[in-house]
Amino acid sequence: MGKVVAALSMSLDGFVADEHDGVGELFGWYMNGDVELPSADPRRVFRVTGASERYLRSGFGSSGALICGRRLFDRTDGWGGRHPAGCPVFVVSHSVPGGWPRDDSETSFFPDPIGALEAAQKVAGERTVSVSTPTLTQQYLDAGLLDEIAVSLVPVLLGTGTRLFRMPVVMPIRLGDPEVIEGRGVTHLTYRVLR
Repeated sequence: MGKVVAALSMSLDGFVADEHDGVGELFGWYMNGDVELPSADPRRVFRVTGASERYLRSGFGSSGALICGRRLFDRTDGWGGRHPAGCPVFVVSHSVPGGWPRDDSETSFFPDPIGALEAAQKVAGERTVSVSTPTLTQQYLDAGLLDEIAVSLVPVLLGTGTRLFRMPVVMPIRLGDPEVIEGRGVTHLTYRVLR
């Protein structure tokens, strides 16, 4: 079975969205370079630095499934039916939005986080299952199901908003030494969760 990895952009003071649920300050690095990186969705092309391109290409290349919550799914309008990584999307939600599921999209809905993870792992096989919301990251971390935390750390202080981490149920949670990739306007840090 592949790794389960939480992968999010975060401000230096620990927020993954501002107080209005905006991510503009955190996602600027996707367009601040001169290296063009097409995504699986031809409508989305990133322009990043060489270092960030290597980081993203590695993540996209290993991604077998993505898990998100309903809030992110709604905010992105379901990525138009195709996530930039090109992998199936598993949405944790108590209800299925109108118009979904769609025949043109590998998006499915699950009422509970564990069911979504089990289905995502089955589809991903040996590839990575990416987790892209803070609530699910925390739940999988508390349950001992998260293998890595990948933070794209952006040099901005937001002061308020949506935090990546709340107080974990199990303390302390120890992490290995980071793998570090320095981009422009972002530092990509990947930590292995120690068990």
